[in-house]
Amino acid sequence: MTFLDTLAQRNQHFSATGFTEGLKMMPSEKTIIIGCVDPRVDPADVFELQTGEAVVIRNVGGRVTKAALESMALVGKLAKAGGKEVGPGWNLVLLHHTDCGIKGCSHLAPQLLADHLGVNPADFEAVGIADPYKAVAHDFAALQANPDLPAGLTVTGVVYDVATGKVETVMPPTALGAPAA
Repeated sequence: MTFLDTLAQRNQHFSATGFTEGLKMMPSEKTIIIGCVDPRVDPADVFELQTGEAVVIRNVGGRVTKAALESMALVGKLAKAGGKEVGPGWNLVLLHHTDCGIKGCSHLAPQLLADHLGVNPADFEAVGIADPYKAVAHDFAALQANPDLPAGLTVTGVVYDVATGKVETVMPPTALGAPAA
């Protein structure tokens, strides 16, 4: 049996025992999480999310990239079309983690990583490639400086420790447009 067969069996089990009918497209907890593609850091596991509670956007490094911002903008358009604007009362969680493979990308594929992040390879240290705490602060500042994001959206920055399973808040909840704490 292949792993694809295993996935098909798991889906049969899920559809029979775990599927929730009637979920809304917008997250029930008005939360967006930007996290890394690293399989050790699945936001559904880290935060024990229930189906439908949060929108999860994942990319290499869990960074605030042009593509992540575009995804957030599209979520905002869908919410507005449904009569519920993203803004005050909504949460955005920046989920970075220890031992991130993005550090290896900075050496193995520096230009590809630079393009992904929208920076020059010389700026890797400034954007926190090797330091998830610095990365959270950098991404938080980028969100604060973005005039296209809705004021009042509450942003929190956390770092997940892959060795302990614990999350540490490094940027406390702050509404966009408000000074950082």
